[in-house]
Amino acid sequence: METKIRWGIVGPGKIARKFVSDLLLVEDAEVTAVASRSMERAEEFAQEYKVPHTFGSYDELFESGTVDVVYIATPHNFHKDLSVKALENGIGVLCEKPMGVNKKEVLAQVNASKKYNAFLMEAMWSRFNPSIQKVKQLVDSGEIGELKYVYADFAFYALDRDENSRLLNPNLASGTILDIGIYPIFLSYLLLGMPTKIMATSKFHENGTELQTSMIFDYPEAQAMLYSGFTSRSRMEAEISGTEAQLFLNPRWHEADGYTLFKGDESHQIEMPLKGIGYYYEILEVHKCLRAKKNESDLWSHQNSLDLSDLLDKVREKCGVSFPFET
Repeated sequence: METKIRWGIVGPGKIARKFVSDLLLVEDAEVTAVASRSMERAEEFAQEYKVPHTFGSYDELFESGTVDVVYIATPHNFHKDLSVKALENGIGVLCEKPMGVNKKEVLAQVNASKKYNAFLMEAMWSRFNPSIQKVKQLVDSGEIGELKYVYADFAFYALDRDENSRLLNPNLASGTILDIGIYPIFLSYLLLGMPTKIMATSKFHENGTELQTSMIFDYPEAQAMLYSGFTSRSRMEAEISGTEAQLFLNPRWHEADGYTLFKGDESHQIEMPLKGIGYYYEILEVHKCLRAKKNESDLWSHQNSLDLSDLLDKVREKCGVSFPFET
């Protein structure tokens, strides 16, 4: 078997634990290092997953020579600096979404990837989900006719969270747009591309955090209705509707395990069970790119991340969403 690809975990929180549970399912992967600003948290994670190298600072991991690629799972506002530092050390980066808080940050990450000839990909795991890949193929092949309408939502109740949490603290780039609104925006972009016009409106917490956002993306021949919220739950079923058929991605659609196709009087329910939680598929893509010595993925490229960050910026601008640390 080929030499295993050595992974480092940057930010050993809840998301990193989910990610590692899938990483362990990949035969040619091994977790060799973990870093946190808290040595105690890093050691706890290392003990839990039998990780040989533990670091109490991110720089120590980047300079250690113990990893080929890192998974960055810190709050959004640290993504850019940590990605760039890893890339400077020739280490590949899979960075949790959003890759940067704004397009300026994403551009800095992309430029660093090119400058240091190191792999960089945004962890937009839904792009690699088998059901979403299949639905995109069906849309692109004309199976549903001309695509006219996309609906996608993502919401859960979060008003009971601590105001210092990453979801509600503006200093940690809080709010729904970057955290979960990115998913509906991604789906519209994946299937319809860049809209010609964006309409959006938000509701806010008393501390300035955006809590609820509705969006309409207008295209020359189609529209997308998108929603994200922390004020209540939503069904999280995506609808993709064309002139000849409708597709529904199973809830929760961003991690769908199948879809239903309605065409004429017939319906076809297709089951596509996931391996692991769903991170497995983006890990395979990272490995494929690293083995081929590529700096970016064809399925989710640097340009895709730049486009997505541009859309996020435009929605935030429409709604008046900004963060204290942005200049």
